Amino acid sequence: MSEAERRKVGKRGQVTIPKELRERFGISGGDDIVIHEEAGKIVIERPVTREELAEGYRQRAQRSRELADELAGVSTEADDHLGDAPEW
Repeated sequence: MSEAERRKVGKRGQVTIPKELRERFGISGGDDIVIHEEAGKIVIERPVTREELAEGYRQRAQRSRELADELAGVSTEADDHLGDAPEW
């Protein structure tokens, strides 16, 4: 679907999502969707699943551990080069 498709809104506010888009985004009858406004437009999207959210948190935690390890190495290197911090 390369061009926008015009749809008529029913009396109860219902609109049919074109079949090609439903298939492309894995949306079937009875599925939950999220509808919100974004930059003056109506956006319809699949909600984030618990699994997707958990995976995002796992990736963030892993990146945080990697950064902490990197900073620990930099701190040790700085101590070796500059000496211990003075006692104030």
